[in-house]
Amino acid sequence: MKKNQKGILLVNLGTPSDPSVPAVTRFLRRFLSDRRVIHMPPLIWQPILNIMVLPKHAPKSAANYEQLWSSEIGSPLLHYTQRQAQLLQKRLPDYTVRYAMSYSQPLIGAVLKEFEFQGITDLTIIPMYPQYSTTTTASVQDDVARFYQDRKTVPEIRFVSDYSSFWPYVKALSNKLQKAVAKMNPDAIVFSYHGIPLSYQKAGDPYAQRCRQTTMAVIERLGLQVPCFQAYQSRFGPAKWLTPATKDLLTALPKQGYRKVLVIAPSFTADCLETIQELGEENRDVFLAAGGNEYQLLPALNGDAEWVEALAQLTLLNAVMPAQNAAMDLPSANLQTE
Repeated sequence: MKKNQKGILLVNLGTPSDPSVPAVTRFLRRFLSDRRVIHMPPLIWQPILNIMVLPKHAPKSAANYEQLWSSEIGSPLLHYTQRQAQLLQKRLPDYTVRYAMSYSQPLIGAVLKEFEFQGITDLTIIPMYPQYSTTTTASVQDDVARFYQDRKTVPEIRFVSDYSSFWPYVKALSNKLQKAVAKMNPDAIVFSYHGIPLSYQKAGDPYAQRCRQTTMAVIERLGLQVPCFQAYQSRFGPAKWLTPATKDLLTALPKQGYRKVLVIAPSFTADCLETIQELGEENRDVFLAAGGNEYQLLPALNGDAEWVEALAQLTLLNAVMPAQNAAMDLPSANLQTE
């Protein structure tokens, strides 16, 4: 058997090629044209997207990307995703490790074609979304299925669909959080997840449950006595989304006596616009304006050694015992309500 016939594909959302308005417009058009993301018939949605949404939101998003773009690393999300793939390659030298993006280069199909050319016969696919949602993980599954539907040969595919309470992932999050708690001694901890429309949950998307699993797993592992809250960020459009909204929660907490807040964003495995700009700046300003005294955002897992090890364990676990997810049921924990 040839060496490196086993492959690993890490898949993240994507990022504009640069922070210009045209590049951001192209990225948003691809992203918001995914029917897993926007549940609306294209004949209705596409005119709205191109005439109303993109002209309004692309310039604003471009300005935000301009603020976080680095002359050294460019897009943080791309940089950290590349770094994760490089570190995982070192950890698992018998695998060929690559990364792809759902809505920017390198696209999933292009990397799968590269694997095909290299003769990969055993492929583990890990979406960089620990909590399964139809808006993220299922979209990756769609892209993979479209690529292979007309192929004459298909590799053994091991698709990790959820690892919301997979212990190596929980350990990586917990140890990072524990250090920050010891240093800051916060009044409260806020677990902020990317939100989805409430209608998606009502249609059967289990995302909110998976987010709660992660929150409870971290609280249980650390035995946290600090009050913990869960909220959802990045709301888009007029529809109702999962609640409470992170901004609303951060506005309310100082009035309840919580003035030192530590925020963790477990659904983001790499720092990006939503963590650096939205959580790190906008929501910090909201909390301080509402009467808060101290606000700290825990960086994403990025290239942390324990996170890379969690990715390795996800791969090795599925190589021995193929599974659709690596989550588990957990008891209730010290999670506060708003």
